[in-house]
Amino acid sequence: MTQADTSSAPENLAAGEKRRRSLAPLKGLSPFIARYRGRASAALAAILVAALATLALPVAVRRMIDFGFAADHSGLIDRYFAVLVGVAAVLAIASAARYYLVTTLGERVVSDLRSAVFARLVTLDGAFYDTARSGELTSRLTADTTQIKSAVGASASSALRNLILCLGAVAMMVVTSASLSGLVLVAIPIIVLPLMASGRKVRRLSRHAQDTLADASAYASEAIGGMRALQSSSAEGMARGRFDAAVEEAYDAASAASRARALLTAVAIFLVTTSIVAVLWTGAQSVLAGTMSSGTLSQFLLYAVLAAASLSSLSETWGEVSAAAGAAERIGELLKVEPAVRTPARPAPLPARVSGAIRFDEVSFAYPTRGDQAALHAVSFSVKPGERVALVGPSGAGKSTVFQLLERFYDPQAGRILLGDADIHAADPVDVRRQMALVPQEVAIFADTVRANIRLGRPEATDAEVEAAGRAALVDEFVDRLPEGWDTRVGERGVTLSGGQRQRIVIARAILRAAPILLLDEATSALDAESETLVQTALERSMEGRTTLVIAHRLATVLSADRILVMEDGRVVDEGTHGELVAKGGLYARLAQLQFNTAA
Repeated sequence: MTQADTSSAPENLAAGEKRRRSLAPLKGLSPFIARYRGRASAALAAILVAALATLALPVAVRRMIDFGFAADHSGLIDRYFAVLVGVAAVLAIASAARYYLVTTLGERVVSDLRSAVFARLVTLDGAFYDTARSGELTSRLTADTTQIKSAVGASASSALRNLILCLGAVAMMVVTSASLSGLVLVAIPIIVLPLMASGRKVRRLSRHAQDTLADASAYASEAIGGMRALQSSSAEGMARGRFDAAVEEAYDAASAASRARALLTAVAIFLVTTSIVAVLWTGAQSVLAGTMSSGTLSQFLLYAVLAAASLSSLSETWGEVSAAAGAAERIGELLKVEPAVRTPARPAPLPARVSGAIRFDEVSFAYPTRGDQAALHAVSFSVKPGERVALVGPSGAGKSTVFQLLERFYDPQAGRILLGDADIHAADPVDVRRQMALVPQEVAIFADTVRANIRLGRPEATDAEVEAAGRAALVDEFVDRLPEGWDTRVGERGVTLSGGQRQRIVIARAILRAAPILLLDEATSALDAESETLVQTALERSMEGRTTLVIAHRLATVLSADRILVMEDGRVVDEGTHGELVAKGGLYARLAQLQFNTAA
């Protein structure tokens, strides 16, 4: 994928709003439904049986009216009523089977669809998440899939049943009375064409309603995540006003879609009912003239009512299916997004544990969202196995970008990055990341237990290994005071913990991972002085036998590094030990003078 392709991937999601196609997006559900052909076939069979049972009722009614009420056929009426009870039993069983099968099919398909969407989300790279909004993605994963579940589990089967009933009733109307059917066939285009035109409008408005709801959900997600910042800034009123405006816009969009559906239903019912009245009047004239029996008119009328009722129901389910098509389109757009960082068709194998040697060879890179502003300019450096190298420099110098590229969240536009002799561009990103353990400055803690959060470093680790890593990072110092110890839940984003406690959990996660390369991005920035000293000791032990790259703004934390790389404006401008760099009198010497003089 080119850089242009990368930068446009998230925009492709929004571009889908401009594409309006009938029900074509629902075709994307075919692979998910095809996995359960047996259940789908059984549901279709139940729909057909229920429809045929319904279509058989008017025939029994006609024969009962024409023959059952005659004096010489009085015994037949009991048989006709018995037949009606039997048909009703078949209809009930088939309808129950249809409901169960289509409901469970809908649940199964949507569960698979959600899994597929989430599986795609976890493969997308930094370029996608630089612009994507988590709340909007969550809306697609939840609200849109729920809309599809409603269609697959109920609306689609109802629409199919009504379509079969409509076609069957029309066919039986022709068999019953060709002359009266001619009137109906003339009316059908007058009924169907407005429904099709209105259905397109309903789909467009439903898609807009879903998009506005996603925007509201996205803002709510951001606001909830930053609630303490909002409250500390006394910005609750501003947040409430913005969310209310977003909700009101979503309501207006949903109301517009509902009005369109209501109008669609009203038009359908009026046209269908008017046509039935006209046909009934014509049939009554035939009965009076003696050219048609009362039973035949009753049979025709019942079929006309079935056709009308099924068309009316189709008008309602069409709106629901159209809304589901809009949801399927939004999900389809997400499933079609390809990550810019891809696994090669034949990835170069990496050793189970690399030596730890790292080399940047003339690497240049610009973030997709800032394509005209390079983050790295032809950066070259090497790190020996087991070496401890610090990256220092002012904010925006490119230090964190080095980590992002090393973990292959992005691919550089020029140059190579090698682990040992292997170019990571030719390797599977998962294999590359397996060789590294990261302690980021902005820690990620999940709403789970302390134990589960540490275990993310190595999911297959035993409880004993998890607790040993926790003790090495001094997590046990505060875990012992928690009500359920290692199994205490820490709240969303670890809200019940202090910043230092959260960072110690992430350090424990990196220790547990035991990868040959350790990446520390201000790993002790949130710790108090006493804890920092203790955790630094734990980190020193964990660095043994590992290649370690350290990003630090506080130069006191990198004095023991084997080598220091000084970065400025996306370039490595100097390197050496602390003493060598101070003696040179360059950027590092100025930074050291500012920090150590201030400290003094």
